[in-house]
Amino acid sequence: MPISPYVASLRARIGTSRLLLPSVSAIVYGEGGEILLVRQRDGDVWSTPGGSIEPDETPADAVVRETWEETGLLVRPIALIGVFGGPAFVVRYANGDETQYVMNVFGCSVVSGQLSASNDEVTASRFATEAELRTLDVPPWTRRYCRSAMPGRRDQSSGRFAGHRLLLEVNR
Repeated sequence: MPISPYVASLRARIGTSRLLLPSVSAIVYGEGGEILLVRQRDGDVWSTPGGSIEPDETPADAVVRETWEETGLLVRPIALIGVFGGPAFVVRYANGDETQYVMNVFGCSVVSGQLSASNDEVTASRFATEAELRTLDVPPWTRRYCRSAMPGRRDQSSGRFAGHRLLLEVNR
């Protein structure tokens, strides 16, 4: 998806200077504990589904929207795995824009949908094991929060994310 109108309006004011953006990422587990990854069209790297939070949008709603847009899966946020940020989350784009993301990472369960292979934002989707994740071309921040998610794999019997705080409220 091209740059959002909100970010475009900020860029018109500040140029390529660093922009701090709240964002979300979804950890969606496969049946064997693998993590869903998408290959981004921009940058040609693998990451978990996610993106920027739009004005007036809750983080939980943003992770549902972004996952739907990138994968064709409707998800339900189950747990907040963590909030990540700092120098490792700075991105310098080919056009010179610099962005630093503050990433709200949610464990999500699939409600419905079919995993799509390709769309406007991604060129491929797949589930990857922990070993495969170490060999794939992923941004450093994806590797960082996926490491945090691995010990909290979803308990298949209960549907809960072990070791992570459960969400008490999800606005719809």
